[in-house]
Amino acid sequence: MRHRLVFALSLLAMVSIILVGCSQPTPTPTQASSKAAEPTKAAAPAAQPTTAPAAQPTAAAAPAKKVDFPQKGKAITIIVPWSAGGTNDITARILAPLLENELGTPVTIVNKAGAASQIGLTEVALAKPDGYTLALMVIPPAINVYLNPDLKPQFNRESFVPIAVAAVDPMALSVKGDSPYKTTKELVDAAKANPEKVRVGSTGIASTTHLLVLQLQKATGVRFARVQFEGDPQAIQATLGGHIDAMATSPATILGQYKSGGIRVLGYTDKEQSKFFPDVPGFPGQGYDVYFLASRGIAVPKGTPQEIVTILGDAMKKVVNSEEFKKKCDDAGLLYKYMDQKAYIDHWDQTEVIVKPLLPDLMEPAKK
Repeated sequence: MRHRLVFALSLLAMVSIILVGCSQPTPTPTQASSKAAEPTKAAAPAAQPTTAPAAQPTAAAAPAKKVDFPQKGKAITIIVPWSAGGTNDITARILAPLLENELGTPVTIVNKAGAASQIGLTEVALAKPDGYTLALMVIPPAINVYLNPDLKPQFNRESFVPIAVAAVDPMALSVKGDSPYKTTKELVDAAKANPEKVRVGSTGIASTTHLLVLQLQKATGVRFARVQFEGDPQAIQATLGGHIDAMATSPATILGQYKSGGIRVLGYTDKEQSKFFPDVPGFPGQGYDVYFLASRGIAVPKGTPQEIVTILGDAMKKVVNSEEFKKKCDDAGLLYKYMDQKAYIDHWDQTEVIVKPLLPDLMEPAKK
């Protein structure tokens, strides 16, 4: 009995201890655990920027609206501000089908000749800047026009956005195959002996070929009887018919006649030997300071969206660097040369420097 009582009292004491232990309050955190908790409190505000900008990537990642250019089936027009059949026209007609394939829409050619490219370039400058009206831009003639206030041009340098250059050519001076003038010196000597009697044709006031004639006059001190034609075909016809003594044209338009012997080339405005006229040196190689290169490229009206400019520029790069374009240029007598927009702008600037001193003489016939 006594043992049972002792056992019961012991059991009761153990239960009491357990109950007292369970009712104890939670121990107060030590200083170390308090410090460990502080970064957690400080980190809470830092998490806010992570949540706030989360919406920004969603907005930025939204795809930019892609310009719908060119619309399939909507034709792009290249305005050639020169007559059909000349080098400028030939260049555009080589470019057009290749651009058409690259852009996936029709590309047509429209000739708007007159006033040394002023008529055609005015139409482009005033056209809607939507990428569907392009200019076959020829430098330096365009410069010759907009720098001359007497012509009252409706455009200036800022009226156009250059895209890319496709070809760069010198201008050539030639005579009929049976002409008595076999060299540039013989033609110049005849002009010295007969001032303003030797008839030399070019393709319009302020044209690239007109610039050749004026540079040759300045370099030699002679005065030719200058005759202006609408384009290369008309000048060639006059030369072959014996109506003029010599003509300034682009190499491409006389290559066939040169190969057949119908036309004799006297010189051209390049320091390098022409691959098309291997037996004829350029004017610098003959001792005449007559040098410049004409570029043929594509430009669009001011205000054309940059996205469209980029699309056209990418297409031009692929076309001009293609083997098909190069072969067609070789066959036509064109010197293909790709210039991107930056190089095109630099070339434009440099050509202005050449043109400005000659501008008074370049426009002299228009003032008479």
